Amino acid sequence: MLLTRFDPFKELRSLEKRISEAFSSDLKKDLFTSFTPTVNTREGEFAYHIDVDLPGVKKEDISVKVENNILTLKGERKTKEEVKKEDYYQCESSFGSFSRSFTLPSNVDAENVHAENKDGVLEITLPKKEAISETAKEINVK
Repeated sequence: MLLTRFDPFKELRSLEKRISEAFSSDLKKDLFTSFTPTVNTREGEFAYHIDVDLPGVKKEDISVKVENNILTLKGERKTKEEVKKEDYYQCESSFGSFSRSFTLPSNVDAENVHAENKDGVLEITLPKKEAISETAKEINVK
């Protein structure tokens, strides 16, 4: 009969190995060099509005594009103040690049979208197209 020694930490080492493989260097780079800004959306009578919280992001670092009925926001927030001392390091601000995409309703006037970065909030206004009246039309049968 073959005896094996019980190792209570064998499963933990296996789990640790699987987790480290999951966080390969590419994924680590993405995790630590990106952030997801918060977004608020609302619908008004004449337009849709999207407010994106982007404190610390300059307007030159923001890209807003509408293509194929999809609104895409891209940008980057640069590193903020870091505290480096002999016995500690502190950097609480999230930084890096971001990208958010939104499928737009069919009644958005993509030619007249307006974006303004004010007080750390990107305000995007998506005007609605004028409603095409769909009146009933009587068809004569011949």
